[in-house]
Amino acid sequence: MGKFIITLTDQYIFIQIVLYQTKFISGVSFMECIIKGLSINYEAVGSGKPVLLLHGYGVDHRLMVGCMEPIFKQRSGYKRIYMDLPGMGRSEGAEWIRNSDIMLDIISELIDRVIPNEKFILAGESYGGLLARGLVYRMAERIDGLFLLCPEIVTNNEDRDVPEHTVLCRDETLLQELDPTEAEWFSAINVVLERNVWERYRNEILPGLASGDRVFLDNVLNKDYVFSFDCDSLKEKFNKPALFLMGRQDSCAGYRNAWNILDNYPRATFAILDRAGHNLQIEQAYLMNALVNEWLDRIDEFSGQNSS
Repeated sequence: MGKFIITLTDQYIFIQIVLYQTKFISGVSFMECIIKGLSINYEAVGSGKPVLLLHGYGVDHRLMVGCMEPIFKQRSGYKRIYMDLPGMGRSEGAEWIRNSDIMLDIISELIDRVIPNEKFILAGESYGGLLARGLVYRMAERIDGLFLLCPEIVTNNEDRDVPEHTVLCRDETLLQELDPTEAEWFSAINVVLERNVWERYRNEILPGLASGDRVFLDNVLNKDYVFSFDCDSLKEKFNKPALFLMGRQDSCAGYRNAWNILDNYPRATFAILDRAGHNLQIEQAYLMNALVNEWLDRIDEFSGQNSS
């Protein structure tokens, strides 16, 4: 999710906590890892090749669970690790986490604790896409494939090249059924305002917005969450299967800035989907599933060719 979403009022947050309950998934292990004195939550599903999945700013792991589990349930041999970033979901925040360098340190330590010395597949959405590129910068040799979903490329909102927000499909009956505040927030970022999109937005995105540490997100990390280094100045190109999925109507992260880093990824598919905004995963689920499956197939092929 984009950063502007985090300005929900305390009253609205309270309402969402009451209305939207956690959906438990069969076969999920709810885990806690203490890192630098903080309780960091993650959920592990399945066994096999590790896949680390990083959500965006202000939401939680349920966003990635919602869009990726339907894919992985049809494929065997993957251990999915859905992390709640610090200050989001069930993970604790702290005043000393003042930039993305520190956030990256915490993620790196989780990796070393949970999948020590293992290679893994990496996926990041929005702000999670920025953090994922930070991991590529730090440990590309351990990453066998990269998926960037509506990634944040430029951290300064004023410098982003984004289209104006537009709504392409609108179910007026649905909008009239919703609470006015629900309808306002649903309409603020989504391009497709239809019932199936609302149901996933309600189940996969709003719970994370409700559960985050608002003081931390609004007043601490939000002040200076950029890297101290250029994560896109790689020493070597990332010559492993990658996938960029961008929404043509994404008014939060946009799609044009991402084109500027494509040369870092010679094995990347770069897809810009119409009828999709910053929540592409719920507005164009069918196309996303097809492209992610093809990306995973390419990783299998690459791994087989390069196995010792």
